[in-house]
Amino acid sequence: MSSAINQQDTLLRVEHLCQYFGPTKAVDDVSFDIKRGEVFGLVGESGCGKTTTGRSIIKIYDITSGSIYFEGQRICAGTRSYVEAIKAAKAEMKTASPERKAELQAVIAENKNQIHLAKYDHKHSDHQYVETLVAQLNAEYAENLKKAKTPEETEALKKKYREDLRIAKKTKLITKIQMIFQDPVASLNPRMTVKEIISEGLIINGIRDKEYLDQKVYEILELVGLTREHAGRYPHEFSGGQKQRIGIARSVIMHPDLLIADEPVSALDVSIQAQVINLLNDLREQLGLTIAHDLSVVKYFSDRIGVMYFGKMVELASSDELFAHPLHPYTKSLLSAIPLPDPISEKKRTRMRYDPLSAHDYNGTDQPSLREVAPGHFVHCNDAEYMAYRREMGL
Repeated sequence: MSSAINQQDTLLRVEHLCQYFGPTKAVDDVSFDIKRGEVFGLVGESGCGKTTTGRSIIKIYDITSGSIYFEGQRICAGTRSYVEAIKAAKAEMKTASPERKAELQAVIAENKNQIHLAKYDHKHSDHQYVETLVAQLNAEYAENLKKAKTPEETEALKKKYREDLRIAKKTKLITKIQMIFQDPVASLNPRMTVKEIISEGLIINGIRDKEYLDQKVYEILELVGLTREHAGRYPHEFSGGQKQRIGIARSVIMHPDLLIADEPVSALDVSIQAQVINLLNDLREQLGLTIAHDLSVVKYFSDRIGVMYFGKMVELASSDELFAHPLHPYTKSLLSAIPLPDPISEKKRTRMRYDPLSAHDYNGTDQPSLREVAPGHFVHCNDAEYMAYRREMGL
């Protein structure tokens, strides 16, 4: 990603994302957006929904409810909220007045229409993207063919047009989002060479030129700190850090606009962690999204940070703001758990325990939601907590 790109351009927008597995609400009503060129960190304890959020964005899972927009186009859409709204309206109709029944029928019709639109966008987002690509390609080559001065130049352009058109028709919008998986061992096919692993995405996208594929693989290997001699080896011949570099190379070769890194260093030794983080930092202009776990790593790497607890986003702010003024009790407990490299300070460090039952009173009608307590600083809270947080911030 070029640094010249407008930083305020929203690349990804997640609206009311819900991902349920039976009765388990792995992600429950999570919303955030990511600007182009920004690094966004998502933190929380194991099982809070970080990985599920990333896998939902990249369409490994079909989301239960909500919408995900990438580059202004809806790529994921769930229907559960619309189905539940229809059920509630039908149940109310049994005792409703004639005037209210007419209103409820309109609600049912609107939600049925939203279900139809959600299913269409979820299924056809790639097809819509291909149509846009093909239209752009046709316009570009029509202009270039007009400028061709010789029959040979015209024929060469037509040949290149046919090849580019074939590749464009195989392209999927979702391939502009790539993911680095948490476990570098399990994410690599042990029966494929490094060259086959890294070039697989390009081949799926329709690229056949073997010389071009080899050259791209060699370039990307050197970019991530490996050598072209590694291309013919198998995953078991590499260390953990080298395997993670291969995983990064496999993602970056696709030139993604958005890169999801799911705890990319948690399975590695500390010395190797530093190497991989420095590599990602060198490549950050090509990264759009980072999902990580180690808070000290996230602070070093991220522009903004979201904190998740039991599937919900409980706090969202810029990296500096979150570490300087944490508001939610869970965020404070996470920050108190960061070990300090000073034995004297470490002895004095007070560890905080988060107990949601004692920290919040959500039994009445004053229910919590994600609210903007200060400019750009959002906290999951109810009315009473909102006022308390505002006073804490001196607002």
